[in-house]
Amino acid sequence: MADKPIIDVRVQAGPFDAAGEAKRLAALADVGAVVTFTGICRSDGGRLKGLELEHYPGMAEEEIARVAGEAARRWPIAGAVAIHRHGVIAAGDDIVLVVTASAHRAAAFAAAEFLMDWLKTRAPFWKREIFADGSAGDWVEARAADDHAADRWHLDKAAE
Repeated sequence: MADKPIIDVRVQAGPFDAAGEAKRLAALADVGAVVTFTGICRSDGGRLKGLELEHYPGMAEEEIARVAGEAARRWPIAGAVAIHRHGVIAAGDDIVLVVTASAHRAAAFAAAEFLMDWLKTRAPFWKREIFADGSAGDWVEARAADDHAADRWHLDKAAE
């Protein structure tokens, strides 16, 4: 396994290639497991046409990279990719991608879940619903369930 894991963080408007990103990490030395998570914009039973996502450029990437680095310190991963889209995302389109690679599946699964839980609660993104009729809703509040999911990892406050 590489001495230093590959950490690749991107915030972009356009779509991403989940299979290509997984294949890229699978090619790293001594990788025996690749875990891929893709978050998809829900239509909420046809109620939503999509979501509008905004972020602080630079700050969002920095925060995601910090959390990915924390994942690399906690588990022996060879690499991690985190891609988050911004702008208007149509229902059914991909929003976020997390890929982790390790010699063994347990580390790859744990690192991916940790990264996704913290990305969901710490990365500075704001989202607004776009209803099926095209009108915009209010900005969506953070969900307590997401905070509880992140809390179970006990992120070191000193690392913040």
